[in-house]
Amino acid sequence: MTDADLLLTLPDLKFGSGIVGVCDVCGKRQAVIVLQKERFKLCVIDFLNKKWIGSPAKPGVPAPLFRSERVWFPTTAVRAGQAQAVVLSPTRVVRHPGVLIAPDVHGLTTAILDGAIRLAQQGFEVLLPDVNLAGTFGPPQLFATRSGVWARNGVPLRSSAVAKLVGLYSDGLEALRGRPMVDPEKSAILGLSYGGALAVGVAARDQKLGALVLAYPVPVSPPEWLPLVTAPVLLIAGRRDRLGQKARGQFVAHFPKDRFESFDPGNVGHDFLARDVGAYNLRAAEASWKRIGEFLGGRLLPAPPKPPTPPVAAAPPAAVARPPTPAAPGPAPRPSTPPVAPATSSSPSA
Repeated sequence: MTDADLLLTLPDLKFGSGIVGVCDVCGKRQAVIVLQKERFKLCVIDFLNKKWIGSPAKPGVPAPLFRSERVWFPTTAVRAGQAQAVVLSPTRVVRHPGVLIAPDVHGLTTAILDGAIRLAQQGFEVLLPDVNLAGTFGPPQLFATRSGVWARNGVPLRSSAVAKLVGLYSDGLEALRGRPMVDPEKSAILGLSYGGALAVGVAARDQKLGALVLAYPVPVSPPEWLPLVTAPVLLIAGRRDRLGQKARGQFVAHFPKDRFESFDPGNVGHDFLARDVGAYNLRAAEASWKRIGEFLGGRLLPAPPKPPTPPVAAAPPAAVARPPTPAAPGPAPRPSTPPVAPATSSSPSA
């Protein structure tokens, strides 16, 4: 047992504690942050994009692609009136599209953090509501989301317990749009598993959304909520994912075909994007993250500037046909002398 394992057994170890141990993502022993006591540890460099104190990097090295911070945003979904979130912001000083990632019942999992880092590196500003610290995922919410799938064939979006979570994510989306470097006209939601069903609830209430991405989502109840979503949708579900395929069937039956895309990651099951579970599939995960980036980039990121067109040499002016030059005048012709009739002699008559 390593010292990190011993530290994880301490009763007072809280979310965000910094320890020395093995990162669950990269497998290296270094400084890590405890992001969820029972789930995983993530290294400081990967998550917070920090540098070692004794870094040999020379001054003037390029800035990191993104930075992360913990923020508070106002919400009416919790009694305190505000909730915590993690924000990953690109360092490029331009307005960025905003993406809210909707956590499921497990909170900020490795799959969510993996997606947030990838999107931040691509130029999106990402907000992750911390539902565990917000106190919104208690027994009522857990029971409503889990039992509703089996009893009502989907997460009951009309339930008061589920509506509390949908309201929290809606407030988080508005807070993301209000950030200084976020373009409020370009926003999207990414939802995984149960977070996918909650993302549908947010998208059904928000007509300004530019895109909705659902990775192995669970179905929603009632499915009549789906036509209320006005944003284009990308749904990713493996062939062995029974819940994901059921959610896909709901979209095929109740959602306009011209705004719905489905991506097949292969013969994988639920949670194949989560690095810390046995269902993780590297090939399917990389293909899915690539497709997600293309889908969001095509709808939210500006098109790359076109290269300047090389100047075209002007064609020489066409030759103008000139009239023929008249010949030089010669000597004037002499006037012709009319012929003179020959003289006739006549004798006088005698």
